[in-house]
Amino acid sequence: MTDQTPHIGPVRRLLVRLGDIDRRWIYLSMALAVAIPMLTGLSFPETPGKMSSATFDAIESVPAGAKVLFSFDYDPASEGELQPMANAFVHHCAARGHKMAFMALWPLGKQMAEATIDSILLANHPQYRYGEDYVQLGYMPGFETVIKGLTTNFASQYPLDVRGTPIGNIPLMSDVKTLQDFDLIVTVSAGYAGAKEWVQYAKSTYPDAYVLAAGSTGVQANQLFPYYPTQMEGLLAAVKGAAEYETLVAAAYPPPAHPERLEEGRRRMGPQFVAHLLMIGLIVLGNASMFAARGMKGGRR
Repeated sequence: MTDQTPHIGPVRRLLVRLGDIDRRWIYLSMALAVAIPMLTGLSFPETPGKMSSATFDAIESVPAGAKVLFSFDYDPASEGELQPMANAFVHHCAARGHKMAFMALWPLGKQMAEATIDSILLANHPQYRYGEDYVQLGYMPGFETVIKGLTTNFASQYPLDVRGTPIGNIPLMSDVKTLQDFDLIVTVSAGYAGAKEWVQYAKSTYPDAYVLAAGSTGVQANQLFPYYPTQMEGLLAAVKGAAEYETLVAAAYPPPAHPERLEEGRRRMGPQFVAHLLMIGLIVLGNASMFAARGMKGGRR
């Protein structure tokens, strides 16, 4: 009887065998793809995209020494994505000499703002003085109600800062009557209440009063794309957006101290980039193995 099994070359035989590889090797390879870049600090050059460049330009468009309101609308659960953005935003504004007020619509946003003030603002710009160049207002419950209140009477929502000083006695805030007295609003947002509410209850009410820029998680970004670039002049999405924006800020305004704190986004893109390459390679390999097996006698269909 004639053998009907077609001749199988070594490459084809290898591909077929790889299709039956123990999945535990795949899990191990993915773990290494993530762990090695993290342990070695591997990063790759970033080419800023349209949205990241627009965000940088939005901050640049505000005159030096302008008043900026930062809203930290996230908590430690989203720190991995959003903290690199917050770091870059604060350093960029400080390098431009802006006066900054920090607030939060999330309970733990106050702590995230304080950490950023200590590690970025004061560490790189020690000339900043509390009350004159920056102020911490803290968390205020009420979600979008707080935003609406700020548009008509700022002191109705924040009569005191976190130190208990009346707003009117703080030099930076003495002439702030409403939200419209700020030149720029920056929200770093993980969800409700956050960037979407800032558009709906602040920017839409007074579209020409201030520039609005936001940084968001990847999950929330699709809800914000319709607002960019009309109501929202700048928008960063996920770690990729943070890494691109970091590249622009670091090139224009190199940090005088602790430059590594302005590289978090790029470092976090390293494991993601390598893991994505591995996933693409495994998909290609899996399909190649399937096609190689089809021609074999008794092969998978």
